[in-house]
Amino acid sequence: MQVPVYNIQGSKVGDMSIDEQALGGTINYVLIKQAYVRYHANLRQGSARTKNRHQVEGSTRKIYKQKGTGNARHGDKKSNLFRGGGHGHSKKRTREDFRLDMPKKMRRKANRNALLAKLIDSEVKVVDGLKLAAPKTKEFIKLLEALKIEGTSALVAINGADEQTRLAARNVEGIELCKPDSLNAFEMLNNRYLVISKADLEAWLVGPSSQTGKNAKQNPLGAGNGVKEEKPRYKKPAAEKKPAAKKPAAAGKVEA
Repeated sequence: MQVPVYNIQGSKVGDMSIDEQALGGTINYVLIKQAYVRYHANLRQGSARTKNRHQVEGSTRKIYKQKGTGNARHGDKKSNLFRGGGHGHSKKRTREDFRLDMPKKMRRKANRNALLAKLIDSEVKVVDGLKLAAPKTKEFIKLLEALKIEGTSALVAINGADEQTRLAARNVEGIELCKPDSLNAFEMLNNRYLVISKADLEAWLVGPSSQTGKNAKQNPLGAGNGVKEEKPRYKKPAAEKKPAAKKPAAAGKVEA
């Protein structure tokens, strides 16, 4: 697959060859949906809470006597049967209750397959460089107009070296920023276009995201190849020996 490469003026300056088989060959809709649902579910805070009858503030006095009134038997007014009372089945779930998991190799395959879907639809804009001369929003808007993606949503992958571009793009409506090594299916599918530099895309294609087989565990890329550096152990400084105190002379004895 040949993907056109543009400059910041919007002119085509070349092509980039991408192997479709390395991205899955065909679009796996089931896998992409599973990854999308996982990313979406893991964004939930899970902080919603409702009070039961013991947490509602108010008096615990029995509203009327147990027998003789002809009414149903009740205790306080904080029951879920009364207005202002607690909930019968109050919400108590936490953030961890909504989290979903997915094997690392499946996540990587879904991310690469989502990129393939964007490439097939011609929704990936590869730029030879995303560095701007000054951190000005109008300069970044000119870049979007040159790439013909103004007025819609776009995911822009910016590395640490393009700080001027990040400052210029952070306040533009419909623009979402991310790091090139953090591309995932959820963010790519949530935006119409993907804007990324040629060098960053090449690094992502051959980086840790490319390990979707057994070598992901045997020879992992990135993070020091999975080897943990041993930290030097802390040694407690040796205690200084205090000079022994002289014993006072016994009474009646005179020192020579």
